[in-house]
Amino acid sequence: MDSVRRTYTIMRGRHIDKRVPSKDFLSALDKAETAVRLPTGTGKENGNPSWKRSLPHVLVASLTSLLFGYHLGVVNETLESISIDLGFSGNTIAEGLVVSTCLGGAFIGSLFSGLVADGVGRRRAFQLSALPMIVGASVSASTESLEGMLLGRFLVGIGMGIGPSVTALYVTEVSPAYVRGTYGSSTQIATCIGLLGSLFAGIPAKDNLGWWRICFWISTVPAAMLAVFMELCVESPQWLFKRGRAAEAEAVFEKLLGGSYVKASMAELMKSDRGDDADSAKLSELLFGRSFRVVFIGSTLFALQQLSGINAVFYFSSTVFKKAGVPSASANICVGVCNLLGSTVAVVLMDKLGRKVLLIGSFAGMAVSLGLQAIAYTSLSSPFGTLFLSVGGMLLFVLSFATGAGPVPSLLLSEICPGRLRATALAVCLAVHWVINFFVGLLFLRMLEQLGSVLLNAIFGFFCVVAVIFVQKNVVETKGKSLQEIEISLLSSTQ
Repeated sequence: MDSVRRTYTIMRGRHIDKRVPSKDFLSALDKAETAVRLPTGTGKENGNPSWKRSLPHVLVASLTSLLFGYHLGVVNETLESISIDLGFSGNTIAEGLVVSTCLGGAFIGSLFSGLVADGVGRRRAFQLSALPMIVGASVSASTESLEGMLLGRFLVGIGMGIGPSVTALYVTEVSPAYVRGTYGSSTQIATCIGLLGSLFAGIPAKDNLGWWRICFWISTVPAAMLAVFMELCVESPQWLFKRGRAAEAEAVFEKLLGGSYVKASMAELMKSDRGDDADSAKLSELLFGRSFRVVFIGSTLFALQQLSGINAVFYFSSTVFKKAGVPSASANICVGVCNLLGSTVAVVLMDKLGRKVLLIGSFAGMAVSLGLQAIAYTSLSSPFGTLFLSVGGMLLFVLSFATGAGPVPSLLLSEICPGRLRATALAVCLAVHWVINFFVGLLFLRMLEQLGSVLLNAIFGFFCVVAVIFVQKNVVETKGKSLQEIEISLLSSTQ
């Protein structure tokens, strides 16, 4: 350990304005790395660290994903009773605003998520994201006007905008490489549980006009749990190292991985940080520098994810099922179950098949399911066929999404971004996500009225096909590699 610490001291001493590290520094670092060579993700030499050490921290962080899913679906079953109670029933623009105002707040939150995560650390960022979700849900639950509802949804959205990027950062940085994909997918399961919980919670809203207020109050409980339990979790060792707190980073690695893995982990951190100034991450580097390709891949994946129409299903499936003559309550539960089932499949396969295979299979399955739904609303289908293809196609669509297009983009981006720029890059890409999500939520019902189901599904299906082609040509596989291995290989390929 002394050799690692001496090398770290050398590194910090030369960590000034140099983009290219000195030969002496690289030589000293390589000697230290050789002296402490341990498994770097494959675990073939001395076995993998225990996944049980990091699991509790991942579970607490996943509360953010649970809240994310809950707030996505909370207005699905309750929107009709909310509109009646607050006096805007039949106004599709107002109904769209109840959905999309939350997404507008999420856009604002995502813009600042990188600054928050890098400025105060991952743990405090989680707690800061919980605060507006508690306040916003309380405002929505107690309001007597549309304006109050929109304010509450906007505040909730700010917390939702901060949460996903911090969750992706934190889970990626505290997870052993061999289970990082599994843990990243497990956050999608938490999202599914939250979504399914909101659908179950909203069932009584059709018979009880004021029940929607209870649905909003329920969400304050996991938000408070997140703020409290995060006090018991470790800070990201990568963030501690960037802040010059190497001793604390070592202590965290020992808690997460075990003492025998600390030296190798610290050596890899130093190798990935060769000569880079940890405090100089700038937006210009993401837009014009060597990291532009990473941001382009991440932003495009998030854009195609939303242009597939997935969140229109979560927001307005009740309306779509009603048009097909299917009871919305039971149909929406089926949507939630399919989402959970697909996410479970992703957990099992993420670290076996890899990110790229799941993405291609997921978008391809979504394109097929959208084709089935388009056929359902043409003259080619019988009344029974219309019901079967529309509902079955939608369930297949959700199942396909959850196996890849849902969990992979945020995990993949957090893996391929250089550690120094990871938080800022995620913030930029998620801002793209929320902008498109906002307009889908705002305009879906109007587009459904103006374009019809056939053309709208064809448009969404087109973007799914584009996604398959894009992933095949641009996405790199990161399965089983440590974050430092991924960063070093990507940087070397761009030089």
